[in-house]
Parts: sequence; structure tokens; C-alpha cells
Amino acid sequence: MFLKPGFGRAAALAALLSGVAPVALFAETPADTLVVADAIDDIVSIDPHEAFEFSGVDLNNNTYDSMIELDPAKPGELVPGLAESWSVDDDGMTYHFKIKSGITFSSGNPLTAEDAAGSLRRVVKMNKTPAFIITQFGLTAENVDEMITFDGDMVTLKTDKAYAPSFVYNCLTAGVANIVDMKTVMANEVDGDMGNAWLKANSAGTGAYILKSFKPNEGYVLEARRAIGAAMRR
Repeated sequence: MFLKPGFGRAAALAALLSGVAPVALFAETPADTLVVADAIDDIVSIDPHEAFEFSGVDLNNNTYDSMIELDPAKPGELVPGLAESWSVDDDGMTYHFKIKSGITFSSGNPLTAEDAAGSLRRVVKMNKTPAFIITQFGLTAENVDEMITFDGDMVTLKTDKAYAPSFVYNCLTAGVANIVDMKTVMANEVDGDMGNAWLKANSAGTGAYILKSFKPNEGYVLEARRAIGAAMRR
């Protein structure tokens, strides 16, 4: 399994387990490829709104971005991700996020506030294992379309009561808050699954890498993006 490096953070897994033929283990690695061996048998799903295991989240860290991120050089410090700025109203329950312009998903589709709002709504409506990180703020499948809205380049998130803003912001740095290309994801919806089955073997993010292939318990291949407008991780 191979990873083609680029100008983002070069990290991905290509697990070579016992089922791989010996010739593959000793084959010469192409000059533009990095091979990393590790166990990835903890992965249940690589849909960013379902993934909750170390290896799955690690993979998604390279293919997706969230609105707010943590500065790896300054532990605990929040930095812009896909949102260039954010604020909370005096009521302590209404949060606003201004989405950056000029960013594209791996499909080439431009990032919009609708994608950001739709992604967070998707988390709540699918209600997979890590959804509690978002739903704990009073969001339900019944009210989320009113609690998370968008207008122009702004996303508005309302909570059921006032929480410490730092707590809300830190929750939005979690992998479950990654933003997906909603047009592409919903185009691959099957039987109302909101594209969940498709995202178990594909990626639809703004990250530095694109998922080229994924074989559960065996390995995956990430390819560096070359497109202008990709949101690169620090």
C-alpha cells in the first residue's frame, strides 16, 4: 500500500499484515511514495461522522478539516480551520462561524456554509457513536435544522442553554465535526443512509489527502492533493 507525499502533513497508514505476499514486502518503493506499516484493525468506519477509533480518526485527520482546530504547536490553543472567525452572542447560546472562501473539496466542489451546516446536521441525524459530542448541546434529529442554520458565508449554531464557549469550541475540533462535501455525499445516499455506506470506502473532504483505496483490516492508500484551494493541515 502506498502514500504519495505532497505539501501537506505527510501522515497516513498503509498496513501490511500477514496476508500480504512476501514479494510486496521487499518490492522497491517508488521515489514519490511513503509506506507505513501499522495495525489498523481497530477501524470500524472511516465515515468521519461515525469514526471513533484511533486509526480511523488518524486517517480522517489527513482527508478532512473542521471549522475550528487545535494548534499542534500550542496545546489547547484554538486556531482557524475552515472558519476564519467565530463568536458567541450575549445570550451565550448562539454561535456564529464565518466560513473561509476559496477552499475546495477533493471533488472540486467549493466549500460553502451550507456544507458546514449540513455536515453538523448529518452528525445529529445519523446519531452514530461519536454524535454525543455534538448532541449534548440539546441538538436532536427533530430540531437540528432549526438549531444549525446558514446564511451566505455564515453558519449559526444554537445550543439549548449557555455553556462555556471554550467547551463548545473544543468539541467542534473533534473528528465528528469534520466538514464533508454534502453534494457528493448525498449524491451517493442509499436507502436514506445519508451516504454512510459510500463514505466507508471513500473520502469527501478538504484535507491535504484523498483516499484512493481502503481495504478493512488490510491497508489504505492516500494521495496528496494538487488542487489549488485545498485546505492544508498545519
